[in-house]
Amino acid sequence: MKTKTALPTGTEGLELLASAVLLLDGEGRVAYANPAAENLLESSIKALRQQKMTDLFLNGDQLVQVFEQALAHQFDEMRQDLILDRIGREPLWVDTIVTALERSDTPVLLELRENVQQLKLEREERLLDQSQVNKELIRNLAHEIKNPLGGIRGAAQLLELELPERHLKELREYTQVIIKEADRLQTLVDRLLAPHRLAHIVSDVNIHEVCERVRSLMMAEFPHGLTIHRDYDLSLPQFRGDKEQLIQAILNIAHNAAQALADRIQDGDADLTFQTRIVRQVTLAKVRYRLALDLHIIDNGPGIPLDIQERIFYPLVSGRDGGSGLGLTLAQTFVQQHLGVIECESRPGFTDFRVLIPLP
Repeated sequence: MKTKTALPTGTEGLELLASAVLLLDGEGRVAYANPAAENLLESSIKALRQQKMTDLFLNGDQLVQVFEQALAHQFDEMRQDLILDRIGREPLWVDTIVTALERSDTPVLLELRENVQQLKLEREERLLDQSQVNKELIRNLAHEIKNPLGGIRGAAQLLELELPERHLKELREYTQVIIKEADRLQTLVDRLLAPHRLAHIVSDVNIHEVCERVRSLMMAEFPHGLTIHRDYDLSLPQFRGDKEQLIQAILNIAHNAAQALADRIQDGDADLTFQTRIVRQVTLAKVRYRLALDLHIIDNGPGIPLDIQERIFYPLVSGRDGGSGLGLTLAQTFVQQHLGVIECESRPGFTDFRVLIPLP
């Protein structure tokens, strides 16, 4: 029978805390870690015990001075915001609280609270920077492609007119391939440039009318095997925006979800949910808003492959064969034109695209 490791005296209450707590001995080694610390550091108490605090992080020396001050009882408690780097893992954005204890065996308590707000701001900044780079890349690339395409198509048409009659049938097949592929690329370029060309037509928008329009389009395309759930907060106010752009953005997300749900649709158990809520005191692009629309498009599909989750809003990145990789890029562009942002959380069986847009 497996015996439970005995807890150091006086640590029973620490087991229940949601924040990560480490008790350190006089040399900075871990003597105790609560379950929240095991989760945060992705390591068991057995692996953590006797490791030096400085060995847990690549830049753990940031904690040395404050540890020594706590050991010397120069303060009772010290708080710091730190970014702690780890080998092969994401850095930890944490509020650290170092407390001097009246204990000879574990004189210092280190508490780590993940700074969720800072993580969110950093992620949003990364999305905005990525979006700006995407816009410049798209504009430059599209213009570079557009001009030669017209020349290629025109040359193929002229060549077709010059073909000898006796070989017209077999050779025309090749010129038509050139013309059709040039047209296909032209359509792709036009889609890339569309968000930057179309005028922003502003009117009062009811987000539920937008969702219902998308829902009707999805049900027409997928009449069997797909169930669309509605979970609306009807108290949401109208806001000023471009209704057609928002319909296109949400349709792109929902359509991507339906394509990922292809197997489940065939089995008849595909679920798609539109959920609306109000969130308060939201920061978007470093601007604080009192209220914001919080729209979720949730599906029970296989999830987005891990290797592209960080790049799904890049142009021409697609998780399926034959995808153009433009749907989510355009959706993000349209939402950002409303001062908002699209975020994504995905795992097998659950993918949630979250659309945040400021409200008046």
